[in-house]
Amino acid sequence: MVPERLPTVLLMRIGILGNGEMADALGTGWARAGHEVVAGSRSGDVGLREAARSGTDAVLLALPYEAAVGVVTELEDVLRGRVLIDCTNPVGGPDFTLRTAGGPSAAERIAAAPTAHVVKAFNLCHVDVWRLTPPVFDGRPLAVPLCGDDYFALCVVRRLARDLGCEPLNAGGLDRAGLVEATAALLIGLWVGEGADAQAIAPPMAFAGPRG
Repeated sequence: MVPERLPTVLLMRIGILGNGEMADALGTGWARAGHEVVAGSRSGDVGLREAARSGTDAVLLALPYEAAVGVVTELEDVLRGRVLIDCTNPVGGPDFTLRTAGGPSAAERIAAAPTAHVVKAFNLCHVDVWRLTPPVFDGRPLAVPLCGDDYFALCVVRRLARDLGCEPLNAGGLDRAGLVEATAALLIGLWVGEGADAQAIAPPMAFAGPRG
């Protein structure tokens, strides 16, 4: 059965919580695609609450992980029922360790605060990648894994990924968001800590092993 709450408009109203580089890169890409984007912060002309209200189709959480749970708890009344995109990375320290290791993922902790439909996405790449128009490498669009439990929310975020020129991938429910976050910790450690080509750790699809 096809859910009734499918996106019915080509263009969306997107609110962004935060005014850092990720907020700017993703917001600029969506605005270029024709979406209406409003970004807010605690210190800017537009506040976080106003930005959240503006996100009638989706809200991007583009804040440091340390502030994320507190902010979504504070805005719970505004975020209720909204599509909330979590691009945070709970990674820190000189060894780029996962701060949520042994417990719920960052996305699950964020989902526990508001009654929003959380989708984990856009957390695996450096901000410079999101500034590419589009992020295509050797003719292959960047793939964006999505984790979420709400079908409608996933449909919205899939469209937003495609509007950036990317290919969305179904990575499972929100209970698998911790795997995506751990992948980010691994990749950041290889890229930044070791100066390694992290993409080289995965073989081409033809050599990846049997399917099915």
